[in-house]
Amino acid sequence: MILVYAKLAFATALVLAPGWLVARTLGMRSVSACVSWSLAVLFAAMAVVFALGSSLWLAIVVLAAVAAAAVAVRVRRGWPAGERVPGRWWAFGAGALLGVALWPAAGAVEGDGLFHLARARKLLELDGLSLSRVSEFADGSLHPGYAFPLWHGALALVSQLSGEDPEVVVRHLPSVLAPLAVLIAYEVGWALFRRAWAAGAAAAAQVVLSGFAPGQGGAYAILSLPATSSRHLLVPAALALALETVRTPSWSLGATTAAAALALAVVHPTYAIFLWIPFAGFLVVRALWARADLRAGSLALAALVVPSAIFMLWLVPVVTETRSVSPDTEEVRRALDKYAGQLDVRSDTSYSLAAEVFTRRGAIAIASLALVFFAAFAARRRWAAFVVGGSLAVFAVTLAPFLFTPLSDLVSISQARRAASFVPFAFAFAGGIGVLARIVGPLTPLLALVAGIVLQLAYPGDFGYRLVDTAPPLITWIAVGGAVAALLVGLRWRLRPPLEASAPLAAALFLVPVAIAGASDWKPEPAAPIASLSEGLVRALRQEVPRGAIVFADAETSYRAAASAPVYIAVAPPGHVADTKENRPYERARDARRFQRTGDLSIPERYGAQYLVADRLRKGRAFDLPVVYEDGRFTLYRLPQGA
Repeated sequence: MILVYAKLAFATALVLAPGWLVARTLGMRSVSACVSWSLAVLFAAMAVVFALGSSLWLAIVVLAAVAAAAVAVRVRRGWPAGERVPGRWWAFGAGALLGVALWPAAGAVEGDGLFHLARARKLLELDGLSLSRVSEFADGSLHPGYAFPLWHGALALVSQLSGEDPEVVVRHLPSVLAPLAVLIAYEVGWALFRRAWAAGAAAAAQVVLSGFAPGQGGAYAILSLPATSSRHLLVPAALALALETVRTPSWSLGATTAAAALALAVVHPTYAIFLWIPFAGFLVVRALWARADLRAGSLALAALVVPSAIFMLWLVPVVTETRSVSPDTEEVRRALDKYAGQLDVRSDTSYSLAAEVFTRRGAIAIASLALVFFAAFAARRRWAAFVVGGSLAVFAVTLAPFLFTPLSDLVSISQARRAASFVPFAFAFAGGIGVLARIVGPLTPLLALVAGIVLQLAYPGDFGYRLVDTAPPLITWIAVGGAVAALLVGLRWRLRPPLEASAPLAAALFLVPVAIAGASDWKPEPAAPIASLSEGLVRALRQEVPRGAIVFADAETSYRAAASAPVYIAVAPPGHVADTKENRPYERARDARRFQRTGDLSIPERYGAQYLVADRLRKGRAFDLPVVYEDGRFTLYRLPQGA
């Protein structure tokens, strides 16, 4: 464990080094700036690789050149001092402990992780790289959410520099990324509150909400996946930089915010859009309450929007080929059935997010919603404007059908429902409990502990795919009313109560019961035996099958084969494939089932397959073909040369 952790940490540091040097050259000392510039520089390096059809080694050369140039500039001009964030080492230390705890919680790579592992493996092991070269299908199209494999390139580089297999990287990199995630969460809290205890409370609330409340490490256990890393690394990094730009605008902060926005848009485009929503709401409320930050805030918003929008314009041709974007009636009905319980459906053309989605994350989410109103008592402060403005903006976009339906048409229903997580829960919790402590006084810590225990027992959260046991939707509507009331109160009165000294203890005591409950379920679920390939088959796919060959098998076996070896497949589970005209995931799945029934070899021939895998547990049949590998379950055949 220690050796592998050290290798992954060292490789990650090497990948981040060019961005850190660029950030230091601009006078930025934050981890948010480091991560943002690192991914922006990597984006440029990967673009060169794809333009020249080269390999991952060229990206390493480009990164080294950027690092050398940054060092040369600073040696000549000196290193700017930059602002230090107080308490950052405490946050980093807490994140390091979280990372150590995540190591044994890391289970086998499953679900979407296999999709991303397959892309990282192709980037690592194939030559002549291009955007289409990393797809699962040799004859498929780009994925609209991952058309440019920036995060996959980072995973592949960590694998290359550490000497570890990409599967090890995807599985255990969260232990290395956890300290960065906690520190960035602390930095965005500091940017908003400018108080160490409030920044720490917000970071702790975010960690417990996302990592402990769901059990088994929650989102932090899968930080190596693009969607999760975007939400817990890139979104808060971009927000922290944008808030600093509002507070002290400068060209270097604006450029760094733009780099963060570009990285976020490339890694997960929809999250870049969702970030605009609360930030715009914050600027509106800030202007109404304090008549301040409009110019600097507009510049920060432009830095968030413009780079993302430029990348999204490039993405438009890919998006228009996807059925879930601007969907027809059949696709809408399929999505409405799939996400039943998470949506309030009035008709096929009018639907919104169910109010229960906001309370499904348990005690901390419920407490945060209840505390939104208390931001009215700090209307002159930025955190209060962000809590009220951000909450109202997200509530409006998700709960109003006339706004949510068009958003779903733009980004898909699957993605639109994720906008609910952009309610500023952690900031509402930290700021609200500070104001509440001033009102209630010394009894606040005791009341917070009791409230934490009661809410955790009554509403531990519903983290399954379908909502079954959530808190009453009335809680969300009370929060909506509280946000509206806070907006009106802040317009009329300029209250500014000091934060009570007991607030840090109160915040900690509320979080403790949730953290204890989550830590009691801190182990991975064992994978079913049928859900894995044999070691012998994996070895054969890597050693006997040429890189880039097409392998035909049933959907589940194919999906795992692509993650285990740098090969293309002809079919995959439709839920893990972009539904585009070229991908045709449901048609491919039907062909695979028909082949399983009939054994008609013309089907894999039509897909250009050169190898065939038969799985006896999934009723795979025997064929009179050359056998490359065979064990008690799998047989790997070589198809005729004409295929």
